[in-house]
Amino acid sequence: MGEPRDSARQRMRDAIVDAARARTVAAGWDAVRMGGVATVAGVSRQTVYNEFGSKAGLAEALARREVDRFVAEVRGALDAHGDDVRAGAYAAIRHTLASAADNPLVKAILTSARGGSDELLPYLTTRAELVLTESSDALLEWAGRHLPDADPAALAFAADTVVRLVVSHIVLPQAPVDDTAEALAGLAVHLFLSATRPTP
Repeated sequence: MGEPRDSARQRMRDAIVDAARARTVAAGWDAVRMGGVATVAGVSRQTVYNEFGSKAGLAEALARREVDRFVAEVRGALDAHGDDVRAGAYAAIRHTLASAADNPLVKAILTSARGGSDELLPYLTTRAELVLTESSDALLEWAGRHLPDADPAALAFAADTVVRLVVSHIVLPQAPVDDTAEALAGLAVHLFLSATRPTP
């Protein structure tokens, strides 16, 4: 009996966060009002406060969900191409670049400095290091499965480097997304394969 109730509560929480996200994307976090979020989500204003405590709590939930969703999508893009390392790297990098271009919340999280208001920005900033770490971990786990003989330290450095390069191209894009993804995928493969070669 507890499981359906928990499921219903999670659906309600998701609806509240969805409403907050839609308003944030449309008008910015400063325009988000707990009463307005409640109306869109079909719940009372008190319910929103009961679930999240405050607008700050809602911001935390929104930032956390964006990070979780983004990292899950990166993992999915990496895994969708089987043993084709280059194709997996390209898909994940392209997805990240495109998401940042199309999703102001993802871009704000990844860059920690753009697209967020003063009030929302601290929550996004605290997630920036988390999304870098989790993205690097996802890339490292994926590369480790396909390159089991690679040096772990070299592979970790390669994954971290690739993630940081992708973020730098989000902050200062220099070419179309497809071209940048193609170039960065080639570099990623080079770095990963270098990690499999014994140092002289």
